[in-house]
Amino acid sequence: MSFKKLNPLLKEALDNLGLERPNALQKKVLPVLKGGASAYIIAPKEYGKTTALIIAIVHKLKAEAFEDSPRAIVIVKDKQEALILKNAFEGFTRSTDLRVYALYDEYDIEKQKEEVYYGQDIVIATPSRLSKLYFLNGIHLGQIQLFAIEDADYLSKNNANNHILRLSESIKKCQYIIIADTWNMQLFNFQNGFMSNAQVLSLKG
Repeated sequence: MSFKKLNPLLKEALDNLGLERPNALQKKVLPVLKGGASAYIIAPKEYGKTTALIIAIVHKLKAEAFEDSPRAIVIVKDKQEALILKNAFEGFTRSTDLRVYALYDEYDIEKQKEEVYYGQDIVIATPSRLSKLYFLNGIHLGQIQLFAIEDADYLSKNNANNHILRLSESIKKCQYIIIADTWNMQLFNFQNGFMSNAQVLSLKG
Protein backbone atom coordinates (compact mmCIF):
# COMPACT_ATOMS: atom_id res chain seq x y z
CA MET A 1 0.00 0.00 0.00
CA SER A 2 0.97 3.67 -0.25
CA PHE A 3 0.09 6.70 1.82
CA LYS A 4 -2.08 7.88 -1.09
CA LYS A 5 -4.93 5.67 0.12
CA LEU A 6 -5.21 7.43 3.46
CA ASN A 7 -7.56 10.20 4.57
CA PRO A 8 -6.66 13.41 2.65
CA LEU A 9 -6.01 15.45 5.81
CA LEU A 10 -3.77 12.69 7.14
CA LYS A 11 -1.98 12.49 3.80
CA GLU A 12 -1.39 16.25 3.98
CA ALA A 13 0.15 15.85 7.45
CA LEU A 14 2.43 13.06 6.19
CA ASP A 15 3.56 15.28 3.32
CA ASN A 16 4.29 18.11 5.77
CA LEU A 17 6.33 15.71 7.90
CA GLY A 18 8.30 14.57 4.88
CA LEU A 19 6.94 11.02 5.00
CA GLU A 20 6.50 10.05 1.36
CA ARG A 21 5.98 6.29 1.61
CA PRO A 22 5.58 3.59 4.28
CA ASN A 23 8.62 1.65 5.42
CA ALA A 24 8.78 -2.16 5.43
CA LEU A 25 6.98 -2.56 8.75
CA GLN A 26 4.27 -0.06 7.89
CA LYS A 27 3.63 -1.73 4.53
CA LYS A 28 3.00 -4.94 6.43
CA VAL A 29 0.84 -3.65 9.28
CA LEU A 30 -1.14 -0.70 7.91
CA PRO A 31 -3.42 -2.74 5.60
CA VAL A 32 -4.30 -4.99 8.56
CA LEU A 33 -4.93 -2.06 10.91
CA LYS A 34 -6.95 -0.16 8.29
CA GLY A 35 -9.07 -3.27 7.82
CA GLY A 36 -10.06 -3.11 11.49
CA ALA A 37 -8.34 -6.28 12.73
CA SER A 38 -6.84 -6.51 16.19
CA ALA A 39 -3.10 -7.08 16.08
CA TYR A 40 0.16 -7.44 17.94
CA ILE A 41 2.92 -5.42 16.27
CA ILE A 42 6.29 -6.83 17.27
CA ALA A 43 9.49 -5.22 16.00
CA PRO A 44 12.66 -3.58 17.36
CA LYS A 45 12.78 0.09 18.31
CA GLU A 46 13.04 2.69 15.54
CA TYR A 47 11.14 0.48 13.07
CA GLY A 48 8.18 2.86 12.80
CA LYS A 49 5.71 1.04 15.04
CA THR A 50 4.45 4.18 16.76
CA THR A 51 4.07 6.04 13.48
CA ALA A 52 2.01 3.14 12.13
CA LEU A 53 -0.22 3.29 15.21
CA ILE A 54 -0.76 7.05 14.90
CA ILE A 55 -1.58 6.75 11.19
CA ALA A 56 -4.06 3.94 11.89
CA ILE A 57 -5.82 5.91 14.62
CA VAL A 58 -6.09 9.20 12.74
CA HIS A 59 -7.35 7.37 9.64
CA LYS A 60 -9.88 5.31 11.64
CA LEU A 61 -11.27 8.48 13.25
CA LYS A 62 -11.53 10.06 9.78
CA ALA A 63 -9.23 12.88 10.90
CA GLU A 64 -12.10 14.77 12.48
CA ALA A 65 -13.53 15.46 15.92
CA PHE A 66 -16.85 13.88 16.85
CA GLU A 67 -19.04 14.56 19.88
CA ASP A 68 -17.46 14.43 23.36
CA SER A 69 -16.49 10.86 24.29
CA PRO A 70 -13.04 9.48 23.43
CA ARG A 71 -12.94 7.12 20.44
CA ALA A 72 -9.33 5.96 20.81
CA ILE A 73 -7.33 5.10 23.92
CA VAL A 74 -3.57 4.55 23.92
CA ILE A 75 -2.03 3.11 27.09
CA VAL A 76 1.54 4.17 27.92
CA LYS A 77 3.97 3.51 30.74
CA ASP A 78 4.23 6.89 32.47
CA LYS A 79 3.81 10.67 32.26
CA GLN A 80 6.94 11.14 30.17
CA GLU A 81 5.79 8.65 27.55
CA ALA A 82 2.29 10.16 27.53
CA LEU A 83 3.63 13.63 26.77
CA ILE A 84 6.06 12.35 24.13
CA LEU A 85 3.29 10.47 22.36
CA LYS A 86 0.88 13.41 22.60
CA ASN A 87 3.49 15.59 20.91
CA ALA A 88 3.95 12.96 18.19
CA PHE A 89 0.20 12.78 17.59
CA GLU A 90 -0.02 16.55 17.28
CA GLY A 91 2.39 16.45 14.37
CA PHE A 92 -0.14 14.29 12.49
CA THR A 93 -3.31 16.09 13.64
CA ARG A 94 -2.26 19.73 13.22
CA SER A 95 -4.38 20.22 10.10
CA THR A 96 -7.39 18.46 11.67
CA ASP A 97 -9.70 19.32 14.57
CA LEU A 98 -8.95 16.06 16.42
CA ARG A 99 -8.46 16.56 20.16
CA VAL A 100 -5.58 14.71 21.82
CA TYR A 101 -5.30 14.52 25.61
CA ALA A 102 -2.59 13.12 27.92
CA LEU A 103 -3.93 11.52 31.10
CA TYR A 104 -1.31 10.69 33.75
CA ASP A 105 -0.95 10.26 37.50
CA GLU A 106 0.98 13.43 38.40
CA TYR A 107 -1.94 15.80 37.76
CA ASP A 108 -5.06 16.84 39.65
CA ILE A 109 -7.68 14.20 38.89
CA GLU A 110 -10.59 16.62 39.29
CA LYS A 111 -9.09 18.88 36.64
CA GLN A 112 -8.61 15.85 34.42
CA LYS A 113 -12.27 14.90 34.83
CA GLU A 114 -13.27 18.39 33.76
CA GLU A 115 -10.88 18.52 30.80
CA VAL A 116 -11.97 15.11 29.53
CA TYR A 117 -15.63 16.04 30.01
CA TYR A 118 -15.29 18.99 27.61
CA GLY A 119 -14.56 16.49 24.82
CA GLN A 120 -11.55 14.49 23.63
CA ASP A 121 -11.09 12.19 20.63
CA ILE A 122 -7.79 10.49 21.49
CA VAL A 123 -6.74 9.88 25.09
CA ILE A 124 -3.18 8.81 25.87
CA ALA A 125 -3.17 7.43 29.40
CA THR A 126 -1.22 5.61 32.05
CA PRO A 127 -3.04 2.42 33.14
CA SER A 128 -3.53 3.40 36.78
CA ARG A 129 -4.88 6.91 36.11
CA LEU A 130 -7.23 5.75 33.35
CA SER A 131 -8.54 3.00 35.61
CA LYS A 132 -9.04 5.39 38.53
CA LEU A 133 -10.77 8.01 36.40
CA TYR A 134 -13.05 5.41 34.84
CA PHE A 135 -14.16 3.97 38.18
CA LEU A 136 -14.83 7.52 39.39
CA ASN A 137 -17.14 7.91 36.38
CA GLY A 138 -14.78 10.54 35.02
CA ILE A 139 -14.40 9.13 31.51
CA HIS A 140 -16.87 7.41 29.19
CA LEU A 141 -15.53 4.38 27.30
CA GLY A 142 -18.73 3.49 25.46
CA GLN A 143 -17.61 5.04 22.17
CA ILE A 144 -14.11 3.53 22.01
CA GLN A 145 -13.31 2.23 18.54
CA LEU A 146 -9.63 1.48 19.08
CA PHE A 147 -7.73 0.54 22.24
CA ALA A 148 -3.93 0.35 21.96
CA ILE A 149 -1.00 -0.38 24.25
CA GLU A 150 2.22 1.36 23.28
CA ASP A 151 5.58 -0.18 24.22
CA ALA A 152 3.85 -3.02 26.05
CA ASP A 153 7.06 -4.58 27.37
CA TYR A 154 6.43 -2.86 30.75
CA LEU A 155 3.05 -4.46 31.44
CA SER A 156 4.21 -6.90 34.11
CA LYS A 157 5.14 -3.98 36.38
CA ASN A 158 3.07 -1.89 38.78
CA ASN A 159 -0.16 -3.89 38.38
CA ALA A 160 -0.59 -2.45 34.87
CA ASN A 161 -1.76 -5.78 33.49
CA ASN A 162 -4.68 -5.97 35.93
CA HIS A 163 -5.77 -2.41 35.19
CA ILE A 164 -5.87 -3.15 31.47
CA LEU A 165 -7.80 -6.39 31.87
CA ARG A 166 -10.44 -4.64 33.98
CA LEU A 167 -10.75 -1.80 31.49
CA SER A 168 -11.07 -4.17 28.53
CA GLU A 169 -14.03 -5.82 30.24
CA SER A 170 -15.76 -2.43 30.31
CA ILE A 171 -15.27 -1.68 26.62
CA LYS A 172 -17.62 -2.83 23.91
CA LYS A 173 -16.22 -4.67 20.91
CA CYS A 174 -13.44 -2.60 19.34
CA GLN A 175 -10.09 -2.91 17.60
CA TYR A 176 -7.17 -3.73 19.90
CA ILE A 177 -3.51 -3.08 19.06
CA ILE A 178 -0.53 -4.04 21.20
CA ILE A 179 2.93 -2.76 20.29
CA ALA A 180 6.10 -4.30 21.73
CA ASP A 181 9.77 -4.75 20.91
CA THR A 182 9.73 -8.49 21.63
CA TRP A 183 7.16 -11.24 22.12
CA ASN A 184 6.75 -12.48 25.69
CA MET A 185 4.39 -14.56 27.81
CA GLN A 186 2.73 -11.47 29.26
CA LEU A 187 1.47 -10.60 25.78
CA PHE A 188 0.47 -14.20 25.12
CA ASN A 189 -1.76 -14.13 28.21
CA PHE A 190 -3.91 -11.44 26.60
CA GLN A 191 -4.92 -13.97 23.94
CA ASN A 192 -7.14 -15.58 26.56
CA GLY A 193 -9.00 -12.30 26.86
CA PHE A 194 -9.53 -9.39 24.52
CA MET A 195 -6.79 -10.36 22.02
CA SER A 196 -8.21 -13.82 21.23
CA ASN A 197 -8.54 -13.15 17.47
CA ALA A 198 -5.55 -10.86 17.06
CA GLN A 199 -3.01 -11.27 14.29
CA VAL A 200 0.68 -11.32 15.21
CA LEU A 201 2.62 -9.04 12.86
CA SER A 202 6.36 -9.14 13.40
CA LEU A 203 9.49 -7.85 11.75
CA LYS A 204 12.88 -8.87 13.06
CA GLY A 205 15.92 -6.64 13.13
